[in-house]
Amino acid sequence: MNAVRPSPDQWISDLELITVAAKAAGERALSFFRKNPDVQWKNEGRSPVSEADYAANDILKEKLLTARPNYGWLSEETDDDEARLGCDTVFVVDPIDGTRAFIAGKEVWCVSVAVVHLGRPVAGVLFAPALDELFQASLTGDALKNGMPVTVRTENETVLRIALAEETVRLLEHGYRAGVSRIAHVPSLAYRIAMIADGRIDGTIVKKNSHDWDLAAADLILERAGGALFGLDGQPLSYNRPNVRHTVLCAAAMPVLPALIAASQGLDGH
Repeated sequence: MNAVRPSPDQWISDLELITVAAKAAGERALSFFRKNPDVQWKNEGRSPVSEADYAANDILKEKLLTARPNYGWLSEETDDDEARLGCDTVFVVDPIDGTRAFIAGKEVWCVSVAVVHLGRPVAGVLFAPALDELFQASLTGDALKNGMPVTVRTENETVLRIALAEETVRLLEHGYRAGVSRIAHVPSLAYRIAMIADGRIDGTIVKKNSHDWDLAAADLILERAGGALFGLDGQPLSYNRPNVRHTVLCAAAMPVLPALIAASQGLDGH
């Protein structure tokens, strides 16, 4: 088990490390973008993975584990090694969040890298190279977009801009629905949460079966911007568990979140 490292300086150092690695991986993925990369299908043909995903994953794994060999590793594109469960600190990585968009030539995809310590993210980076956008946060600093602080939208709005699937709207509590303007599908879940952090939208509902690697970096970025990602029980997520899948989740600015969670209770089980 790796040593406990509670120092804020450590998380800042880790943020610098994962930023460099995410940029390198993102630039490598970008070299495949809109160039008809080779695509395979996993999970019984339900999930695409491209040669760009694997190339980005290789860069991240080499750079990160060389620098922090005592950290655990959890990536969408690496076979899970349960040794991570014995590590206090773990890299949680999605080499390309939004692979379907990447394959389709759409720009909304990103490299997602988080450092998770004792179940919670302490440093996180999202790099969207096709958009030239970099989101960063550490446990003690501001959420940044391209080096500038960002915060959730705090104005009192009568209509909330919520990103959710069209079929999900009818499952919301009836009275709440009238005050919701649905934001159309955003291909990358991590990027969608970042859109809350920088104030472009007010919230989102995440269907069940998202994974640690989709969420960990974006979770911290949203937290440092004044929002939160919670389950329907109103509790924050715990990462690096044996089961890395999650149930229905809600993400929003803190003043908006309780009502969104209450209105979403009917989604439990969907």
